[in-house]
Amino acid sequence: MTSSRTPIERDTPPICIIDDDEELCLSLLNLFRSVGLKANYWTSTQAFLKADASCDPKCLILDVRLPDSSGLDFQDELERMGRDIPIIFITGHGDIPMTVRAMKAGAVEFLTKPVREEDLLSAVRAALARSKATEHEAERFASVRSHYASLTSREREVLKYVAAGMMNKQIASRLGLSEITVKVHRRNMMTKMKASSLADLVRMADSVLAAPDNGPSSGVES
Repeated sequence: MTSSRTPIERDTPPICIIDDDEELCLSLLNLFRSVGLKANYWTSTQAFLKADASCDPKCLILDVRLPDSSGLDFQDELERMGRDIPIIFITGHGDIPMTVRAMKAGAVEFLTKPVREEDLLSAVRAALARSKATEHEAERFASVRSHYASLTSREREVLKYVAAGMMNKQIASRLGLSEITVKVHRRNMMTKMKASSLADLVRMADSVLAAPDNGPSSGVES
């Protein structure tokens, strides 16, 4: 590894390393510590899975060849488990098919040993940024779902048609309501969903209605 040092924010979350080369793991721990990052390591995927809940990883540095599992197969296993952890692969035996498979499955980077410190730190920055963006999106969606749950059943009906691009008059005809009533529902929806504009409301509606479970089906009829 080279001796370069690039500062990284000290409040960044833990990095997890899975590699059966313990000497390399210790070297990486020292590297991350030198730039203010917390890291843990395991020498097998099973050991990682047993301790995973306690470390809450936001970036996973994963060797391709491990005693108990292929790193690429473990990437697939994490996906089946619904674990969205940004992965950086490192290997001393990489080839183009491996790289293509890893990147197509969403890996942040595929690095060959010996790994240059700056290359690894750059990949870690990208992984942590991706993890943070994913968390923010999850929080935003949870907020939208919470607002959606506050709508009455009728308001949800109106919202569905608003999201489909229908005008107030069309919605009123479809639901057997007056146009004034539809306008009232739209105004209430804007307030409850905390939408800044009609376009914002439609974007929120699209995200919620496209989800497998688009919110509680019960509501107060209005």
